[in-house]
Amino acid sequence: MKIAVLSGKGGTGKTTVSASLAAVLPSCQYIDCDVEEPNGAIFLTPELTKSQSVKVLVPEADMSKCNTCGRCANACQFNAIAVVKDKVLVFPEICHHCGACIIACPNDAIKEVERVIGVIEANVDDTFLQGKLNVGEPISIPILVELKKRIKKDTTVIIDCSPGASCTVVQSIEGCDYCVLVTEPTPFGLHDLRIAVELVRKMGLPFGVVLNKASDNNRVIHEFCEKEGIELLMEIPFSQDIAQSYSRGILPVQNNNSWKEKFEELHHRIERGAGK
Repeated sequence: MKIAVLSGKGGTGKTTVSASLAAVLPSCQYIDCDVEEPNGAIFLTPELTKSQSVKVLVPEADMSKCNTCGRCANACQFNAIAVVKDKVLVFPEICHHCGACIIACPNDAIKEVERVIGVIEANVDDTFLQGKLNVGEPISIPILVELKKRIKKDTTVIIDCSPGASCTVVQSIEGCDYCVLVTEPTPFGLHDLRIAVELVRKMGLPFGVVLNKASDNNRVIHEFCEKEGIELLMEIPFSQDIAQSYSRGILPVQNNNSWKEKFEELHHRIERGAGK
C-alpha cells in the first residue's frame, strides 16, 4: 500500500504526520520526496550508507557541423537554446530534457551530455530513501522519477511530498492508494487545502484530512470537510509540548504512548479509506 502525505502549503506538519506514521508501523518504506528540503531523516534517524547521483541529458552543439540555422532554438519551448552571431548558447538549468532540439537539427549537430542535478540517499535495505536537489536547480522531477523506481512492492510505503500542488506533487502522488492531506485552521490553510482537494479529486485518489494545530475556537476546517463530505482522519491540537519536542527532533509518537495509539488508529482509517 502506497500512502502519500501532502499539504497545500508548507509548515502544516506534513513531515510530523508522515514520519509519525512510519515510526508506528512495524515495517514500512519511507520516501522523502520533498527534495528541496528533505527532513524526515532528522526524526527517523536512518543510517544513510548509499548515495547515487541523478543525471539528466542536456544539449551540446558541435559547431563543426552547425550552420546556425536556428531550428533548435525555434523547437525549444523553454528557451533553453539561443543562436546568436554564429554561436549556439545552451542554458542547461532551464532545459526540460525533451530532445526536441536534436530532432529539429538538420545537420546532426546537437548531441546530449550528462549533467548532475542532485542525489538519492538510502539506508542499507532501502527502507528509507530521500532525494536532494542541488542548490540552484529548478527542475526536480527526474529525482522524483528515480525515487519512485525504488518503491518496494511488499510493504507499506509512506511518501512525504513537497508542499503545494505543483507538478512535483502530481509526480509524487501518482499511483498511490491513499492521500493524507495535512492542513491547519487558518485562512491560508483552508485556501491551500481547497487546491489540494481539487488535485486529488481530479486524479481520482481516495483521501482524508489531518488537522494540525487544531483549537476548539476555530472550526473552519471542520465546516469545510463536513460540507465537502471529506473524512477528518485526525486532529492534532495546538500544543507547546509537541512543538518543543519537534524542535529537538522528537516526534509525538516517540515519547507519548497515547499519540502512538492515535497514529496506529490513523493507519487503520487510511486502510479502510483505501479499501485495503
